Amino acid sequence: MAIALASQGVLQDLFSYFSILLDRPVQIGDFIIVGDFVGTVEHIGIKTTRMRSLSGEQLIIANTDLTGSRIRNFNPMEERRIVFTISVTYDTGFKQLQEIPNFIQGIIEATKNTRFDRCHFSSYRDSSLNFETVYYMTTSDYTAYMDAQQHINSFAVTPTPKSLILACGYKASG
Repeated sequence: MAIALASQGVLQDLFSYFSILLDRPVQIGDFIIVGDFVGTVEHIGIKTTRMRSLSGEQLIIANTDLTGSRIRNFNPMEERRIVFTISVTYDTGFKQLQEIPNFIQGIIEATKNTRFDRCHFSSYRDSSLNFETVYYMTTSDYTAYMDAQQHINSFAVTPTPKSLILACGYKASG
């Protein structure tokens, strides 16, 4: 009986290992999130899988824990959907409000690895009129996403540079 109980864990580890190899929920090089753990898969062993976290330490996860968890695998992702809101003050003129979606569209279309989806006036807030924008990153590369977000935010989310205010006729805030 003791041998049966001891071999149960070994068989479970072996089953989990073969599940990972055959089903391929993760592969070496995949960027994944498992519970609170985030990192890149470096090694898949019979008992454990090793990941390298964003801060550099090695995370070792039992294969039984891995196969029993929800795994978010970012490598197969072909596009990343991004939604953001900009707010303008109530004193923004009607003509300028109408120009905002085209202005935002132009910014996104001029940004590398992006595909514009939509920009609409979406809501009234206590001190602002809000525009919701949706665009897609056409690559799964996280650095490219952050570069695009920084480029777009420098024009659309942070206060707009003076030259763009004059060209567009409005001030973006927040």
